Amino acid sequence: MTGVALLDQHLLSVLIALPMIGAALLLFFPREGDGAIRTFTLLVTIAEFLLSLSVVARFDVATAGMQLVERAPWIPQYGISYIVGVDGISLWILMLTTFIMPITILSTWSAVAKNVKEFMVFMLILETAMVGVFLATDLFLFYIFWELVLIPMYFLIGVWGGERRIYAAIKFFLYTFVGSVLMLVAIIVLYFHHHAVTGVYTMDLMKLYELTIPVKLQLWLFAAFFLAFAFKVPMFPFHTWLPDAHVEAPTAGSVILAAVLLKMGTYGFLRFAMALFPVAATDWTPVIATLAVIGILYGALVAMVQKDVKKLVAYSSVSHLGFVMLGLFAFNLQGIEGAILQMVNHGISTGALFLIVGIIYERRHTRLISEFGGLAKVVPVFSLCFMVVTLSSIGVPGTNGFVGEFLILLGAFKVQKWYAVVGATGVIFAAVYMLWMFQRVMYGKITNEENLRLADMNGREVAYMLPLLLFILWIGVYPQPFLRRMDASVNAFVTRFEAKKQAALAGSPAGGTMLVRYFDGKKGGAR
Repeated sequence: MTGVALLDQHLLSVLIALPMIGAALLLFFPREGDGAIRTFTLLVTIAEFLLSLSVVARFDVATAGMQLVERAPWIPQYGISYIVGVDGISLWILMLTTFIMPITILSTWSAVAKNVKEFMVFMLILETAMVGVFLATDLFLFYIFWELVLIPMYFLIGVWGGERRIYAAIKFFLYTFVGSVLMLVAIIVLYFHHHAVTGVYTMDLMKLYELTIPVKLQLWLFAAFFLAFAFKVPMFPFHTWLPDAHVEAPTAGSVILAAVLLKMGTYGFLRFAMALFPVAATDWTPVIATLAVIGILYGALVAMVQKDVKKLVAYSSVSHLGFVMLGLFAFNLQGIEGAILQMVNHGISTGALFLIVGIIYERRHTRLISEFGGLAKVVPVFSLCFMVVTLSSIGVPGTNGFVGEFLILLGAFKVQKWYAVVGATGVIFAAVYMLWMFQRVMYGKITNEENLRLADMNGREVAYMLPLLLFILWIGVYPQPFLRRMDASVNAFVTRFEAKKQAALAGSPAGGTMLVRYFDGKKGGAR
């Protein structure tokens, strides 16, 4: 078998393995060769992105199910397999991950000066874990990658972060780990329930999709998955770790956290919690939609009073991801496609905002809004980039943010008008805090002489900002190529969701374990 044929058959596995192989090779680099280490890491992430483009090229827009599936027995006696695949739900989040990594590495060129080798090793391990999360379709495999993300991120914050980095790293780890443990318990219960019903032990998500789970058991299992994913999003009121993590993390850590890690939570809701437990998801919808709307408003209001630019952007994420949750729990094509697209949009726009903050921090070593003013006259290229990203974050027509928020509000309005109306006020608030921040930083009189000596963006900074700006405008003007690749998978999800819900309500098969009978209340499983 030729190398090309082998790559074609195992494309997704290569995508998962390549960054980890790169991290292993970095261990043999001499510690003092910072330039070679940075260059090698950048080349690995670029190669990863180029390989991921072939996933898009091979993707069949008419196929609803998993594509490019790879399957191999792993621990067969326990029904655990290595299974990976991609569909319209995970495709663009995967692409966002591989797209943002070389940009992030390029942004660290001068920002990370100590322990460069270790930093790059952790970044590549993190990429492997993130790609694995979005490709795994075996629950055990998914959980391994989900937990693996925590380790490099903990060290990125704890070693290369700000003054309160240890506090922020521990808080990030504990909050997200607690939710993960609850999810593990739910996975184990689901595993034994499948065996009780079918006589087969399996962690294969596609087989678990076929299972009709008793309603009362659904409610308990959904609650466990909900907490795990709500902490990761993070939803209000589980968000308190996020501002600390963002503020103390290095720029690269903040970019990855905003662009990809937070999407693991929203993706988890769609792929696992909603798909496996449709009745429970429906029952929880009023609570989740209410928390989403509160998060939209709360994040915006708190962002308005921030003095630190980075903390302002951090709270804006709470608001923006409230929109994503509102779209997901609309349970219709417009809402879910809008939510998936907004995951990508938020990753691009907020990732770009953190890069903008990092650029100015490298020059002034402060993030206080009061320290700036009048920068538009001194750094015009920086000002232009900042303006485009700001408009995207607000959701101005012609930018990517508008398309995502419009579809979300459209989907929400079809289900519950008041959620959409109240949520829409978040768009207004976003305009308030983003434009106010932009005005104070970029316009007015220059009161600090240090601002007069600022250098504009250099070639390297323009090189990593330009792709983000292009995608902001591309998605804003012509989103069809992105939406078209979601259509089949999202339509299939909505159809399957409704069918599974009706089957569970009509009466699901009884489980054979005491635990299932306890949760179910009576043999037969009907509510």
